[in-house]
Amino acid sequence: MPDRLHFTADDDANALLARDPLALLIGFVLDQQVPVPTAFSGPYKLSQRVGTLDAAELARMDPARLEEAFREKPAIHRFPGSMAARVQELAATIAEEYDGDASRVWRDAQDADDLRRRISALPGFGEMKVKTLASVLARRLGVALAEPLVPARQDRPVPTLGDVDSPEALAAYQAAKRAHKAKLRAAQA
Repeated sequence: MPDRLHFTADDDANALLARDPLALLIGFVLDQQVPVPTAFSGPYKLSQRVGTLDAAELARMDPARLEEAFREKPAIHRFPGSMAARVQELAATIAEEYDGDASRVWRDAQDADDLRRRISALPGFGEMKVKTLASVLARRLGVALAEPLVPARQDRPVPTLGDVDSPEALAAYQAAKRAHKAKLRAAQA
């Protein structure tokens, strides 16, 4: 197990992502319309602002208080209201269905299909996030059950977060992602 996932420029945020499965899932929820480092810094900022990343506590928290923590400058996400609600929904799902232990999403899965179903059922997780989380689980966290869900290298135009194992790899991932998006925009024009 790594002691850090190098998804941000903040060493403490990276360490939290590696040791706290809920932090990792929250980062994935926030990974929407913001850069990867912004999304994955969110769990650390949230834990600093509300004092916990306990799923049951986040689920029970007054939604206005949680949204306020998201809006505090600098905001955790560019859409603080909707992302605060989505994170609270995720926390409630983890608290209710996994007894507050986010690692049970993958640890208790029977096979790759069950893992896909479990991840897909989480609030904010579509097919692309299922594949990306699977790549992180398989390549960074050693969850062999996730490997069948990871797209083959020839089937993906850019590396996945599962390929990011250093600050340099994060920079290369971000550059490849920007180039791919620019290529798609150019093709549409």
